[in-house]
Amino acid sequence: MLIHVVQAGETIYSIAAQYGVNPARLMSDNGGGEEGAGGVGQALVVLFPRVIHAVTEGDTLSSIAQAYGISLRQLYRNNYFLGGRDAVYPGNALVISYVSRPIGSIVTNGYAYPHIRRPTLQASLPYMTCLTPFTYGITAAGSLLPLQDGLLLSDAAAIGTTPLMHLSSITETGDFSNARSTLILTNPALQEPLIEEIIATVTEKGYRGVDVDFEFVPPEEREAYAAFVARLRERLAPLHLPVIVALAPKTYAGQKGLLYEAHDYALLGAAADFAFLMTYEWGYTYGPPMAVSPLPQVRSVLDYAVTEIAPEKIFLGMPNYGYDWPLPFQQGVTAARSISNGTAVRLAIDHGAEIQYDERAQAPCFRYTDRAGTAHEVWFEDARSTEAKLRLVAEYGFRGAGYWNLMRPFAQGWNVLNSLYNL
Repeated sequence: MLIHVVQAGETIYSIAAQYGVNPARLMSDNGGGEEGAGGVGQALVVLFPRVIHAVTEGDTLSSIAQAYGISLRQLYRNNYFLGGRDAVYPGNALVISYVSRPIGSIVTNGYAYPHIRRPTLQASLPYMTCLTPFTYGITAAGSLLPLQDGLLLSDAAAIGTTPLMHLSSITETGDFSNARSTLILTNPALQEPLIEEIIATVTEKGYRGVDVDFEFVPPEEREAYAAFVARLRERLAPLHLPVIVALAPKTYAGQKGLLYEAHDYALLGAAADFAFLMTYEWGYTYGPPMAVSPLPQVRSVLDYAVTEIAPEKIFLGMPNYGYDWPLPFQQGVTAARSISNGTAVRLAIDHGAEIQYDERAQAPCFRYTDRAGTAHEVWFEDARSTEAKLRLVAEYGFRGAGYWNLMRPFAQGWNVLNSLYNL
């Protein structure tokens, strides 16, 4: 794998000819029409097949995988154009293996809302060890808010992706509520019925673990939060079901702020089986334009995290989105819109903007002026920024990476992941 940055005058055909690869395949591997070449400064993943199978009459994906001694999931991962769907036709060319040397093995997890577009879900599932439907919240009475997760679970089962249950302090309106977390954390009598309901849910639906995500927990409930996570882990251990805890991106133990103070890395890292670091949202809807997940800030979190939590218990948070800010930015007034990485590339192409790459942040960005005359600044993720963050998993010896979220296609991101790691 290599990453090519499009120069002025280049086309998908000239780039494909330069590297001796199929132009249709090059386009598909980078998202087809949504993210295909056309923008100056755009990053393209170039993959080099080692073994290709020409599909003939009577072939199935299962028979092809079996013939070459690879898993069906690997066959899907090597051929993003399949979209995770079991349909192959004579004349298709399937990549069996690439000229690449993975740098290690990784466990991956992706979050998805029930309203995800099914083709988007199916295309990403082969690249996910685990899928976490978002989310089971908590009612005002302390019980579970239901989740319409049936389709996500059935599609995950069909492809062999392990489902994890997501437990959060989200209310019926979709907002995180410290009143709901406080209700549970300060009332031991409510904890046992909630845990029993969690156990019944994972048993009924086939979940293979629980991901706990209580946000904006009051500082005085720091120890109570860790005790609840430990109690849940103790109850799930006989079922061989791990507990993961989501942690705000702290850089030191005493960091102030409602997001951080009750997220005690040492206590929660000891209480849970694994920890998911939410290393994104430096650039966010109401903040000034900047990278969503700038590498120096991410490293600061990781450097602190490994002093409190064993690296092999940690999942690195990976963003799969960008933001578009109208300019000039005014604190408390300006609101950026969240966009897909593919939409960012299309905006650059449509407005003739050259995509820049910030070497310090390790993130792509550009500016454009819309048809109404308003200037905009866009930061997003591409193959380069994805590779930079994914390499941190091997560097720090982490368990894996968790993607927030799977709601938008990201072909080149999945191909970078597949090239760097055995999944």
